[in-house]
Amino acid sequence: MNLRSLLLLAPLLASAQDSYTAPRVVAVGDVHGDFGQLTTVLRDAGLIDARNQWTGGKAHLVQTGDVPDRGPETRQALELLMDLERQAKKAGGAVHALIGNHEAMNVYGDLRYVTPAEFAAFQTKDSAKVRQQYWERLADEMKQNPAGQQPDDAFRAKWEAETPPGFIEHRMAYGPEGQYGKWIRRHNTVVKVNDTIFLHGGIGPKYADWTLKAINEKIREELKDFAKLPGGVTQDEAGPLWYRGPAELPESEQAALVDLVLAKQGVKRIVMAHTPGPGVRTRFGGKVVLIDVGMSKVYGGPAACLVLEGAEAFTIHQGKKMAIPAGVELAK
Repeated sequence: MNLRSLLLLAPLLASAQDSYTAPRVVAVGDVHGDFGQLTTVLRDAGLIDARNQWTGGKAHLVQTGDVPDRGPETRQALELLMDLERQAKKAGGAVHALIGNHEAMNVYGDLRYVTPAEFAAFQTKDSAKVRQQYWERLADEMKQNPAGQQPDDAFRAKWEAETPPGFIEHRMAYGPEGQYGKWIRRHNTVVKVNDTIFLHGGIGPKYADWTLKAINEKIREELKDFAKLPGGVTQDEAGPLWYRGPAELPESEQAALVDLVLAKQGVKRIVMAHTPGPGVRTRFGGKVVLIDVGMSKVYGGPAACLVLEGAEAFTIHQGKKMAIPAGVELAK
């Protein structure tokens, strides 16, 4: 690798902070393209006002990934988080927009959950021209190889079906220099705030002894260089973007793993999303908190979040402050 390549790579792979302290933490799970539900829960938690401006002061918002896909309002949701990230920093707070499996998928091109409405949201007044130019370049390249597939009517019809309006702009936006791709690639996958770690999926046995820094840097590295994705962490079903063990498997099978992760990271609890449920809920005597409430209209779940405020822990569910259900308390 030459000097110029190293200089370009260095800012992206530079060690980012992955441990913080905060007087108040609000954790929000999967958004899946529902800007309305996101603003509702942030407003209910006192983090934004009616104009969607940061009012959280020194609080930390942890959004545990899966902002894109399934719903049509991904762009608005991402841009809100980008704006709040800047505003919160000025106020002495922070927004931690973590990488979920759907952020990663959009970056490396697995688009199976992107809806036509979501692609359409990327259209501009020049989209028809851009799409035509892209087709013409592709057709010219195909004609250079007479023995190969030719750009006949049947092929063009297939290509148009697979490249809907807004598709090209979507891919550019998630590219290395795109508005969203560049932003996502510099973020963490897992973060520690006070005595809690937050991530999208879970930490399985394979990664139980990894540091937060190692996880974060490895996934940023793979999202920079797709050649490193096969056999890596980002696409590993046992990895932190995908693993559901603490959410789904019997507690008797996962208890030792949960305790091992807590001890390794020096924390009291793990907050994870990825597995939707009826509301914020806990397992393992409160050592694991599940915050994917299926808030997107696709799932029909509530606008709900977890709040950690000093020694107090509670949920805000449909605008109401609620204690953790009796007998299912968070780890103290």
